Amino acid sequence: MDDMVTDRRDEPQTDFIYCGGALTEVLKFGSCQLHSGQKVLFLIIPGNPGVVGFYRTFMQTIHSMFEHRHPVWAVSHAGHCEPPDSMDMVEGTDSSSAAESDVFGLNGQIEHKLAFLRKHVPRETSLVLVGHSIGCYIILEMMKRDPELKIIKAVMLFPTIERMAQTPQGKVMTPVLCHMRYVAYLPVFLLSLLPEGLKTSLIKLVFSGIRSLDQTVVQPTVGLLSGDCAANAMYMGGQEMRKVLERDNMTIKNNLEKLIFYYGATDHWCPVQYYHDIKQDFPHGDFRLCENGFRHAFVLDTGREMAEVVVEWIRGDLRT
Repeated sequence: MDDMVTDRRDEPQTDFIYCGGALTEVLKFGSCQLHSGQKVLFLIIPGNPGVVGFYRTFMQTIHSMFEHRHPVWAVSHAGHCEPPDSMDMVEGTDSSSAAESDVFGLNGQIEHKLAFLRKHVPRETSLVLVGHSIGCYIILEMMKRDPELKIIKAVMLFPTIERMAQTPQGKVMTPVLCHMRYVAYLPVFLLSLLPEGLKTSLIKLVFSGIRSLDQTVVQPTVGLLSGDCAANAMYMGGQEMRKVLERDNMTIKNNLEKLIFYYGATDHWCPVQYYHDIKQDFPHGDFRLCENGFRHAFVLDTGREMAEVVVEWIRGDLRT
């Protein structure tokens, strides 16, 4: 494992681009530009907040375990990353195009990912999509809207793909995200005014109860407190509560052999009953219930362990 940490091939590159008119962060392990000869790309679709820095250890482990053969990328949600000094949250001085497409909303985020693929990934590249939480819902929508995507496997980790507002966590967060969102903006705005060092100390204090905290998640969390990032994440969250209702059984049925679902045993965003329900509806599907004690936000402390599990699931599908 020490070799994995020190290998220069495991040093990622971070790109900031505009996609759909909105600022987007792309974290890349391996090839930074894809050419027509590139056979396979791992693409991570994050949860909410869609901050790619949270997935660094997870991605690094996948990249290393496949001996650096396949690039591993993660694309942030539109507007969930802190702009570098030379860029704004939206492209140009006129933000009307981003507003018209509602790029920060749930549907806009789906179209944002499809636009990213069209512009930055050759059509013939085979994809291993890995979704986390609402990223799983986004992947199902991508598969429905563009059925010609060359997807080898789509791995759904802690999938929030149905009845989100009815979950234990959804019942708590729906009033906050749908009816009190603007009230919640005030403390976020005040936090954004604090010096970086104080923000870092506060984040470390909040995370102090996590025994094996992955220290690489601290700085991305600080970046989330820039103000606009958190506001965009809350806006998207409110739409999730309203729009993620019935499970998309038709898309699941049409892609069943490509899908792997991994449900948490104590996931308040996705109760175990949802696992039993989908397994009953699709008895031939690949549905797994976590036996490792991983939390919904696995990136906080078990990113490496989760990646090792994922690699074992799909290693056979990538043998040439």
